[in-house]
Amino acid sequence: MSRLVILPGLLCDERLFAAQVAAFDGLVIDGFYAGADSIGAMADHALSRMPAGAALLGHSMGGRVALEMWRRAPERIAGIAIANSGVHPVRDGEAAARHALLDLGRREGAAALVDRWLPPMVAEGTAAEVYDPLHAMATDAGVEIFAAQIHALLTRPDAESVLPTLTCPVAIIGAEQDRWSPVVQQRAIADAIPTAELSIVPHAGHMAPAEAPSAFNRAVSDLLARIDSTPSPSLNQRMYS
Repeated sequence: MSRLVILPGLLCDERLFAAQVAAFDGLVIDGFYAGADSIGAMADHALSRMPAGAALLGHSMGGRVALEMWRRAPERIAGIAIANSGVHPVRDGEAAARHALLDLGRREGAAALVDRWLPPMVAEGTAAEVYDPLHAMATDAGVEIFAAQIHALLTRPDAESVLPTLTCPVAIIGAEQDRWSPVVQQRAIADAIPTAELSIVPHAGHMAPAEAPSAFNRAVSDLLARIDSTPSPSLNQRMYS
């Protein structure tokens, strides 16, 4: 079975993916991408740490990192799961909203930033035993990691054009109550990828890997089974290398 390499999203680390690490011996790319402030630098950081022939699980911003890794080194990737993510360019008002959160964090601290940022990221009624560790995780990341990562997101490369080039098995994983990356967005991404299968996790929001780990893991397991039954990723080498 291919090694699962996990690419966290904004303000997230291995704590979001405890269930995936346990189920799949997942390797979480560490250290908030060493503080990188561009999607390209994040992709290079991850490529330097992943084994060849790995499967990628990119969550939220990590989905964009996974697509950039494919653009750069498709021959090293056996399959990709893109979860709770997007491929659209920067939208009207996005920069102002992200910088308002950054300003709040610099005035009042990381906990105040997370108090504003995190609630819309989870499903209504999320239990404290799920929410509180996520709040601690994002707060621990700190304001300057947030600054670096929103710079990466606001200067992100085109991702939509990568979708039809994907030849490996792909899973698009959405969540029923994800207000940031809604189901309609996940369907559109899946429709643009010839090899994609779409899964929607019920009763979960943007932090689906921790909110509904059993259902989320089923989608990942299905992807890994597809990879095992697919010819070697060396077949990817030539359109792109």
